[in-house]
Amino acid sequence: MLQLLGEYECRLDAKGRMRLPSGLLSQLGMEGEGEKRPFVLNRGFDNCLMLYPEDVWEEISREVNALNQYDQKNREFVRYFYRGAQRVSLDGADRILVNKRLLDYAGIDKDVILSAVNNRIEVWAQDKYDSLLDEEPSDFSGLAQQVLGDNNPGKVV
Repeated sequence: MLQLLGEYECRLDAKGRMRLPSGLLSQLGMEGEGEKRPFVLNRGFDNCLMLYPEDVWEEISREVNALNQYDQKNREFVRYFYRGAQRVSLDGADRILVNKRLLDYAGIDKDVILSAVNNRIEVWAQDKYDSLLDEEPSDFSGLAQQVLGDNNPGKVV
């Protein structure tokens, strides 16, 4: 199972391309001249973008596609989830091209933070990411108790 880690600072060039850092590429097994796996880039929660390795996207898509399409909330979710999704591949300089609509959605102009979260990568405008960090809960231990609580007694967090 893929487990990505780290925060990385990047910049968009004038054409809207962003180079993926070597630290992420090595975690994805894509460092060097080997085969470059495709990604899917889409809108995420909280006005960031999500960059999914294609196999992770396919797994999530199976879950989304299994939703009951006769339920209105499910249809709305499916529409929103897929809206804006695009396959992207690394070019020879390990860059991906981000389309303008997605950049506008996330408020990304030039400075970008890539935050590896589990098996996907959040793509943030640096100022929004910094604001998010400023709003971290003062009692992270209490939040952990609320979220994880007694779900797995004996598991150390």
